[in-house]
Amino acid sequence: MVAVAAILISGAVGVAIPLVGRKFRGGSASGGGSSSSGGGTFVLAKAFAAGVILATGFVHMMHDAEEKFADPCLPSTPWRRFPFPGFVAMLAALGTLVMEFVGTRFYERKHGEEAAAASAVDETTALLEDGALSGIAGGTAMSGDDGKQDAMHIVGMRAHAAAHRHSHAQGHDACDGGAVYDAHGHRHDHGHGSEERPSQSRHVVVSQILELGIVSHSVIIGLSLGVSQSPCTIKPLVAALSFHQFFEGFALGGCISEAQFKNFSALLMAFFFAITTPAGITVGAGIASFYNPNSPRALIVEGILDSMSAGILIYMALVDLIAADFLSRRMSCNPRLQVCSYVALFLGAMAMSSLAIWA
Repeated sequence: MVAVAAILISGAVGVAIPLVGRKFRGGSASGGGSSSSGGGTFVLAKAFAAGVILATGFVHMMHDAEEKFADPCLPSTPWRRFPFPGFVAMLAALGTLVMEFVGTRFYERKHGEEAAAASAVDETTALLEDGALSGIAGGTAMSGDDGKQDAMHIVGMRAHAAAHRHSHAQGHDACDGGAVYDAHGHRHDHGHGSEERPSQSRHVVVSQILELGIVSHSVIIGLSLGVSQSPCTIKPLVAALSFHQFFEGFALGGCISEAQFKNFSALLMAFFFAITTPAGITVGAGIASFYNPNSPRALIVEGILDSMSAGILIYMALVDLIAADFLSRRMSCNPRLQVCSYVALFLGAMAMSSLAIWA
């Protein structure tokens, strides 16, 4: 029970910090310096968590899969004649790429149609309001060709403004605050919109796939810990898994926060993450009397799941956590934040790798 409680609390606290922090950052966005410093701390913690997940895939899950397939209880053909762990991990990474692409396109198309319909209604309303105001200011009623010309003038002005808002010149500095110069030499400040960021749909897909990868290996870890009957093995595992669950939860919570789910959906995803490993421990303890972890079927199933988890976690860590943040304009324009993030990334990877001594 102590192991279940410790791991449950660690995972719940880890996934809750980014979700609670999002509300505080949103509420203090007008606070200036305190908001930016809080954002920098969040980036560093997320980089540390990305290193933890990367080491989990390479050092822990891949190693566990290789041990399962190399077990002497399995026949040498075909399990030891072909590198199944690496092959299954590769397929899982490629499958994650396809799932991310298809899921992102689906969400973008779905929400794009809704946004287009809403934008059309807003644009029509704005045009009607501008036309009415123009008529009142002129003191005369519009009729016939004059009304058509004024309406065309309004449409032309809006089209010109939209073109200025969305024109991105290729020759300007990426760190100049988003200033863009058009063909007439006019400067246009874009603010936050000039930075190329992953779409909202991609954040949604990334958070769901990351949870899938984390949950799948958390079940195996929980079962292994629950089946184990040796206190000497369980004690160091509980400490290692608590550390592991906390930072995996932090990374997942950051992705859920960026996806901006509704409160109920975010709470549901956090809940499933927090209870997965404790539930696995409980189930493992319940089946310990008749479950044989060294049976060929159990070894093959666990080896395949470990390999799949390794492929998903490695892909998500490298592509969606590390590359997405470290190649962003915010990182490249802040050398101090960049150096600190690299240090945090390596510290997270080394700390999680060192836990392989005990778990």
